[in-house]
Amino acid sequence: MIEGVVIKDLVSHGDDRGFFREIIRVTDTFFGEGFGQLSHSCMYPGVTKAWHVHPTQIDWWYVPLGALKVALHDLRTDSPTYGETQEVLLGEMYPAKVLRIPAGVAHGCKVIGGVTHLFYVTSRTYDPAEEGRLSHDDPAIGYDWLEGPAIR
Repeated sequence: MIEGVVIKDLVSHGDDRGFFREIIRVTDTFFGEGFGQLSHSCMYPGVTKAWHVHPTQIDWWYVPLGALKVALHDLRTDSPTYGETQEVLLGEMYPAKVLRIPAGVAHGCKVIGGVTHLFYVTSRTYDPAEEGRLSHDDPAIGYDWLEGPAIR
């Protein structure tokens, strides 16, 4: 796992009326940087968004509908996991989770289910200086966004 990436398992309380699921609390230890903005992204099947990196902003991602394959790549030269890549599956067909993405960790996602909704909290409000972009096929990262599921 990449240093500073946190995956919070969520608990759902269901009954014959539906369910209740708490996502993030201000008292969560992985939410110490605080709240800046809540955003909602809707993505269509097959869409890939990559690579994105923030110099100081922290992101927390939650996918209630659909499914995402999230890839993370540590660009922090002072990190013990510098250069490592990690994948996380988020969405309704997987155990409910919130993903914390630290500053300096490049991230992207690919929709692997139907129409997918991503809710994300950021530690800062929108600032163009925080919106770093890298090419989806950056050779320094070497991640293949077109690769399909493993054959087993």
